Amino acid sequence: MTKVVVISQPMFFPWIGLFEQVKLSDVFVHYDDVQLPQGRSFISRVQIKTKTGVQWLTVPVKRSNNQLISDVELDNAQNWKRNHLRFLQHSYSKASCKSIMLDLVESIYNYNDGKLSNLNQRIVETISSFLHLSPCFKVSSHIDAKGHSSEKLLNIIKNLEGTVYVTGHGARNYLNHELFESENIQVAYMDYKKKIYPQLYGEFTPYVSILDLIANVGYNSSEYLVSATIDWREFLKNE
Repeated sequence: MTKVVVISQPMFFPWIGLFEQVKLSDVFVHYDDVQLPQGRSFISRVQIKTKTGVQWLTVPVKRSNNQLISDVELDNAQNWKRNHLRFLQHSYSKASCKSIMLDLVESIYNYNDGKLSNLNQRIVETISSFLHLSPCFKVSSHIDAKGHSSEKLLNIIKNLEGTVYVTGHGARNYLNHELFESENIQVAYMDYKKKIYPQLYGEFTPYVSILDLIANVGYNSSEYLVSATIDWREFLKNE
């Protein structure tokens, strides 16, 4: 029996491609017990398309050296939730389904999360529900999986009795594909279609937050999740 596992660091209002991974998964793992990337990353910010171009929506956090993602605290001394909602209201004032998107964000922000990872997990799971996606969600820090890099990912999948590991394109730089195959686990990469949807402000870009899709398309957003996968050998051959 095929069991597809996706493992992803918990990102802040991520792009549509992440939710296409959710759609393809039987089990989706929030990968939170790894080090927070140095510098700026999609863990705490995302691109929003506005009439003046793409801008960053950033959640403030309390940083320290060598933090695990699971340990990163939100800086709730700042009134960032109100500022975010105002920014989104202004940016999408002309979007046909802006109220659907804003209501969704507000429902997420009604919780008083203290940790960035908890917020991001809530974001992914709430929006997945909106998109009618219902994999089994897990958190890596709750799974007993030793090792680092490919070994740790493999042990998570084995713990979950997965048979297929679907991953994004960044994994091509570090993943030990043969290690997975030695354990009879198939590796596949996302084959992103980047389906065009009605979008404001000039040339289409697929790389902005999922909030852009929802603000423009609303309850029909799931129709634009059409990406499939490609076997790792074929993917690397085409790179």
